[in-house]
Amino acid sequence: MTDIDRNAPVIVELQQTVHAPLETIWRLHTEIGSWPTWNTGIDSAVLHGALAPGAVFDWTTEGLDIRSTVGELTPLHRIVWGGPAHGITGIHVWEFENTHEGVQVTTRESWSGTPVEADPHAMHLALEESLLAWFKTLKTTAEGQN
Repeated sequence: MTDIDRNAPVIVELQQTVHAPLETIWRLHTEIGSWPTWNTGIDSAVLHGALAPGAVFDWTTEGLDIRSTVGELTPLHRIVWGGPAHGITGIHVWEFENTHEGVQVTTRESWSGTPVEADPHAMHLALEESLLAWFKTLKTTAEGQN
């Protein structure tokens, strides 16, 4: 798993610039067990072992219990994870790049599965809303630590 499912019924891609050091943003984003301390949309998160390809973490968001597996990890640049949750298979790519304006954060996520196929429009809106909230919180937290 190194990219989203380009054939999935729901794909959302977003970008934003964060005015904080790349190291701060990366730390916030990859210290999975700390997600609930800064991301109000996440109720719990537990990484089982060290963060590396193949690592598994369990997390709860929006009432969904999710088990994700890290598919790719390039420190300070890219992390990919995915897995099933309640009939939805999600694959999530995050990329981080220093630019002259700040750190450009890009996220792409695909959703497939029976619940998604039943109402792709509503699922697209739900995923986009969730990612926008994550972006906002990541940006606010990282810039507040700057």
